[in-house]
Amino acid sequence: MSGFSNQELLAIFAMQGFAGVSFFSVLLLMALGLAIIYGQMRVINMAHGEFMVIGAYATYLCSITLGALPGMADYYLFFAIPAAFGCAFLVGYVVEIVLIRHLYHRPLDTLLATWGLALIMQQGFRSAFGAREVSVLVPDWLRGSYRPTMMIDIPLNGIAILVLTLLVTVGVWWFLFRSRWGLRVRCTTTNRDMSGAVGINTKRVDRVTFALGCGIAGIAGAAFTTISSTGPTSGSLYIVDTFLVVVFGGAGSLIGTIASAFSIAQAQSLMEFFLGSSMAKVLTLLTVIGILLLRPEGLVASKVRR
Repeated sequence: MSGFSNQELLAIFAMQGFAGVSFFSVLLLMALGLAIIYGQMRVINMAHGEFMVIGAYATYLCSITLGALPGMADYYLFFAIPAAFGCAFLVGYVVEIVLIRHLYHRPLDTLLATWGLALIMQQGFRSAFGAREVSVLVPDWLRGSYRPTMMIDIPLNGIAILVLTLLVTVGVWWFLFRSRWGLRVRCTTTNRDMSGAVGINTKRVDRVTFALGCGIAGIAGAAFTTISSTGPTSGSLYIVDTFLVVVFGGAGSLIGTIASAFSIAQAQSLMEFFLGSSMAKVLTLLTVIGILLLRPEGLVASKVRR
């Protein structure tokens, strides 16, 4: 620390802080989907990272097909994001029908079953796309950086991911708290038997809710491709941090998930620069464990009417 001037320290904190914002954006997109699946349905989906990879590979395919068309290289991403959501949504819908619907109210069984599903999906990615990582063609408008000062560079792709994350977060909030379907989801979560008695198709609610969480992970995969290459095991790099975000923020709490993702991403980003990635993860995990010992319900406890 003593070897840096004040201006250099300010630039380091600013750039590492924005690097934390980019990590926060992908982590929040992952956590939003998992918060819906785990927080609303109590399903421990260990294959959630693989749904992110589905979105990433869908974006890669759009980059190859649409990017090769004249004039589409800079605009394929606007088609790739809905495609990533749709592919992950459809796969999640099928997985709920085939596997998840048989395991409700059995969280440990969902953990083991989805962990096995994750291994199967990873092998499927290797068979379809190969073991090597692939990269998309980054549009010209996402290249380069914004320089507020001579010493601070803010990547344009990080700004774009942040904007996408804000739009998705607002969409999830509207879906859960302002739409009729979100009301059905919350009713089913609160009292499944009573919801079925008043005419809500709880099985369909479960199916669409699980698929929606997977679809949001697909959007995270589309965002992930703009900052890193994609491989069969890319999703496993985020799954532990994603569960940490959901548990630390408070299961089922949208505000808690946002606050948790931001604090964890910023802490890891700043500590990685000064202490290294391994020590940063250890200190972050110890801090979260300490806070959860004092506040087991997480940062924001779910309000339950009694």
